[in-house]
Amino acid sequence: MATVLTGGDRNDITQLLPLVEAIPPVRGRVGRPRRKPEALVADRGYDYDRYRELLRDRGIRPLIIRRGARDNNQPVRWVVEQTLALLQRFRRLATRWERRTDIHQGFPTLANSLICWRRLPTQIR
Repeated sequence: MATVLTGGDRNDITQLLPLVEAIPPVRGRVGRPRRKPEALVADRGYDYDRYRELLRDRGIRPLIIRRGARDNNQPVRWVVEQTLALLQRFRRLATRWERRTDIHQGFPTLANSLICWRRLPTQIR
């Protein structure tokens, strides 16, 4: 999971490109590891032509809904919003108490592991 840690008062769109650049290589297939996604799904808050072009220059297809238009990517975004809602159940993630970045970034990893563990069927565990 690629994470970029910034202050709470930063606008989301300013962190779009650093987040895309922070995506680690995806392993699993034979050959060179994949470094970028095929597409990026985002809501109306990311509707800026400048950022659409910057994503296209990187070979990423932007699936960003225009302001005032109907959203066709809503089912995909619901998965993301559900994941964020599950992460908000962990109190230490909702409010950052740690001063050290390495400790704070360990908590989302731990929270994601717990969420996946709880969603596994009991016969697999």
